[in-house]
Amino acid sequence: MAAPCGEQIHREVQDYYGKRLQKSADLKTNACITLARPLPKMVRDALENVHEEVVARYYGCGLVIPECLTSCRILDLGSGSGRDCYLLSQMVGERGHVTGIDMTEGQVEVAKKHIAYHMDKFGYKKPNVEFLQGYMEKLSDAGLADESYDIVISNCVINLAPDKRAVLREAYRVLKPGGEMYFSDVYANQRLSESVRKHRVLWGECLAGALYWRDLYSIAEEVGFSPPCLVTASPITIGDKELEDIIGDCRFVSATFRLFKVPGSSRAGPGQVIYNGGIVGHERELVFDANFTFKEGEVVDVDAEMAAILRSSRFAEEFLIRAGGSNTAAPQGCCPKGVKEKICDPFQLLERLAAPGPACRPGGTCGPSGCC
Repeated sequence: MAAPCGEQIHREVQDYYGKRLQKSADLKTNACITLARPLPKMVRDALENVHEEVVARYYGCGLVIPECLTSCRILDLGSGSGRDCYLLSQMVGERGHVTGIDMTEGQVEVAKKHIAYHMDKFGYKKPNVEFLQGYMEKLSDAGLADESYDIVISNCVINLAPDKRAVLREAYRVLKPGGEMYFSDVYANQRLSESVRKHRVLWGECLAGALYWRDLYSIAEEVGFSPPCLVTASPITIGDKELEDIIGDCRFVSATFRLFKVPGSSRAGPGQVIYNGGIVGHERELVFDANFTFKEGEVVDVDAEMAAILRSSRFAEEFLIRAGGSNTAAPQGCCPKGVKEKICDPFQLLERLAAPGPACRPGGTCGPSGCC
């Protein structure tokens, strides 16, 4: 029996999320509800404003609320019941805009019916959110134009898409130059066997379509994105004996990455940067990813890729950026001592976070003094 085709996968995922699941507690694994780290206070406060039905019908595997969002235009791929859209609606403000797109009619209906409730709750005179039914592999069919968004987010849904390349190509197309794709998803430590890829429940549980993590890097490069920046990782547990037997020795992780659409004109050499502390909620330090934490007023050497990202993105006004530094600039901290390569493997990041002794955390800081 061959693995299901793209259209069949779409139909079965729509049925799973539109009919079989009524709340997150109905899931058989934690793949779609894993959080990599505690919610910041500003996000917790914003979540309290979201309608209880929207929260109950939320299935996500991470936190997809990046920093520096005021007045941004954001697209949520696979927006489901709209939880993240309504969170982001509060972050971008009334002058910003959030679009959610999802292929499941029932989920889109849940999101749409609560627009007026949330706009009243937020004190907005007119809606700054919209919800569309459509496929994230075919955003043009939904009328989404080239270079129309500052940020594209996605929360545990790209694994449900049969064609991952098409999803990333479309995200790249709709992003403005310097724009960012910030997304959480499920990844495997190997390419999946056919028995896993053809299992219908494992598709719905976000596992059968999980990408081998190394393939994300090659697809991102092929599409035109900057190399993925690994932000967080958290383990996925199965909790179902039948599914465990089918999966075998394959391991899964929930990981958050950020990709940037860096214009060629922004690419130069390595540099030194100083964060000005101007991002609300991150005034003292900005934990950019698992390799770089920028403390207010501190000079940090960055490689050419990070220099280009900061120079071309919405973060440009938050940093003083100057040429110089080493092109082999090490991620901050020294855990383990002397390592100068970035952490790219989410399974390696998990091992470091779980290691005994002074714990490394995202951003490269290890222990109170930054070194093990």
